[in-house]
Amino acid sequence: MDRKLSAILAADVVGYSALMERDEAGTFERLRAGRKELFEPEIARHHSQIFKLMGDGMLAEFGSVVDAVECAVSLQRGLAERNAAVPEDQRIRVRIGINLGEVIVEGEDRYGEGVNVAARLQQLADPGGICVSAKVAREVEKKLAFGFEPLGEQKVKNIAEPVQAFRVILEGRAPRQPARSSPPRWVWAAVPVLILVLAGTVWQFWPTTTVSGKPSVAVLPFDNYGGDEATGRLADGLTEDIITDLAGFPEFQVIARNSTEQYRDKPAVPIEVGKVLGAGFVVEGSIQRQSDRVRITAQLIDAKTGKHLWSQRWDRPDEDLFAIQTEISEQISNRLGGGAGLVQEAGRIAAHRKPPENLNAYELYLLGTEKLEQVNQADVEEAVRLLTRAVELDPGLARAWVELSHSHGILSNFGVEPEKNRASSVEAAERAVRLDPSDAEAHAVYASTLGDKGEFERAKAEFDTALRLAPGQFEILTFYVGWASTFGESERGAQLVDKAVGLNPSYPMWSARIFTYAYFMAGRYENALQMLDRVTPENYGKGHWVMRSGALAALGRTEEAKVSVKDALRRFPNLTVEGFVNQPGFNEAERQRLIETMRLAGLPDCAKAEELAKIKKPLRLPECASP
Repeated sequence: MDRKLSAILAADVVGYSALMERDEAGTFERLRAGRKELFEPEIARHHSQIFKLMGDGMLAEFGSVVDAVECAVSLQRGLAERNAAVPEDQRIRVRIGINLGEVIVEGEDRYGEGVNVAARLQQLADPGGICVSAKVAREVEKKLAFGFEPLGEQKVKNIAEPVQAFRVILEGRAPRQPARSSPPRWVWAAVPVLILVLAGTVWQFWPTTTVSGKPSVAVLPFDNYGGDEATGRLADGLTEDIITDLAGFPEFQVIARNSTEQYRDKPAVPIEVGKVLGAGFVVEGSIQRQSDRVRITAQLIDAKTGKHLWSQRWDRPDEDLFAIQTEISEQISNRLGGGAGLVQEAGRIAAHRKPPENLNAYELYLLGTEKLEQVNQADVEEAVRLLTRAVELDPGLARAWVELSHSHGILSNFGVEPEKNRASSVEAAERAVRLDPSDAEAHAVYASTLGDKGEFERAKAEFDTALRLAPGQFEILTFYVGWASTFGESERGAQLVDKAVGLNPSYPMWSARIFTYAYFMAGRYENALQMLDRVTPENYGKGHWVMRSGALAALGRTEEAKVSVKDALRRFPNLTVEGFVNQPGFNEAERQRLIETMRLAGLPDCAKAEELAKIKKPLRLPECASP
């Protein structure tokens, strides 16, 4: 018996029996034409095929859940267009249900609960509507421009457990009242109210919800205190850039600009904005030009309490408005977003207030990343525990897999079951990229695992993808600079460290080690030592001691280098030049710089034979090679 994971689309004609009774021949012909001219071509275009046809319905299997939802929307829109020219009592309306689950494969047919749930979801859909399971909603909420209205837990025929159902919100269709049965807490992280003005008629969509439990941020149009058109264009451009940059952070949802435009040129009370747009946080700001200077202010506000969490002012010469716009938007987005951002920090504070047994997957992810940032073995091990719980609760949470990969990688570097943790890091990174190909950090962490295996060309390609997706994001720049010298770009790596620090002057401790390495490989030893000062010696790994000792020696600070070597060997008695440079991930230029500085510092040259036995072609120093 073969099984596989598939997205199943179930469709059924509404009022089929009544249609056939009124006009059997005409109904049959319209159904046949609809299948041949709309359903079959659209399903094929979305890389699927129909595996079962019934008189009034059909089942189709998709390899991609995104394709399944896009196809369903195309089918309903196509039917609406075809029905426009047909009398009301002759119109073909269809209900569609979509589920993601395991199916049994038997020839061309499919069976099992994955199919059964799709059929039951179809029965919950409105005529002309689409109903999907929670798994489907989680998978596609960030990839497609449709909202999802929770219908709560639904008890359906022949399915033992209640099914979490969501209605897909299509344009021009107001949501119905939610079902009485309440969905779990993670459902209620709201996303925008959309106001659509068409021909003088206002269609209002009540706040739809995200399925992930992530916070949402509304960026209000920046106020133009100058009043002139040039300043107005700068204000618009800055608002748009901040929205775009923040959208690159998967840690939260960003409310679309067309929803926040209603607050242009009028006072906005953040608490009221939060209620109307379903936003947990509000960003607001202003721009003012005076003679040859531009003054920009921005602030982040908790929309539930009205409390100001952060504010900053920039005063710049009015020389290159585009450069100012880019610089400020990158600084704001990095201050709010990312692993050390204010939005995530607020989420952590809230999570700490909850009993451990009540934490949802996203809250566990937040607490796991908090532990991970401490970069010591005990906290990283706790991070693995929290993040593992997160992915057990929500296997589709790509961000948790990203941080789980980081955690296992760090434990490997600490020497904790290195082979096992390295393999777990690779597995988690691959899972993250599969779950969310648009997540820049997923590509960056996957690139790091490829680099650790010596697959530098593939690693560079993954980093290029990450930088293309998020060119101004602090975390992505940070991960890249850790490998820049490996790719033969040590000078560029050091320059990007300067940029990353400019974006986030309060950079987290975990990034200090990466910045140290980039400066070290570019020969900027003073900068490397300054970075190392951010890490306490008790949290040093082998690499920290190697770079500290080597940098001190290269700067001629011989006595300090000797003390550093002594401390390093007390912590890692087997630390040698040979043993260190034979670790995976170094290119020849990096190895030579390490050999030169480690020997200058006075670290032992030769590794024990058993230490090199597992390496296929170890690099041997002439003084250590057997005669």
